Amino acid sequence: MLRRHSSGAQARSLGSAPLFAALGDETRLRLVSRLCGGGPMSITRLTAGLNVTRQAITKHLRVMEKAGLVRSTRRGRESVWRLEQRRLKEARYHLQQISKQWDEALGRLRALVE
Repeated sequence: MLRRHSSGAQARSLGSAPLFAALGDETRLRLVSRLCGGGPMSITRLTAGLNVTRQAITKHLRVMEKAGLVRSTRRGRESVWRLEQRRLKEARYHLQQISKQWDEALGRLRALVE
């Protein structure tokens, strides 16, 4: 059984649901990877080598933007997209907390069995 969160921690976790939903798509994970490795990119660069239309990439980027994962700036006629590192750090934090809770629960189970 997982330990209950304090109301503040629980609220932060619930606020991260859109973040994890955005990361739960293969194409969006590929975009995150590209932005991590290549820095800010235009949609043209983001679609290069992918079998996905620019329109589809734009829709994925909008989902990611709504979750706070990316933001865009205009550079001439193009939008340049960049990753919001803060949101990735939040995801890492939540995953570490869940991992810690599971480790504690497994430790209690191990102690009970032994």
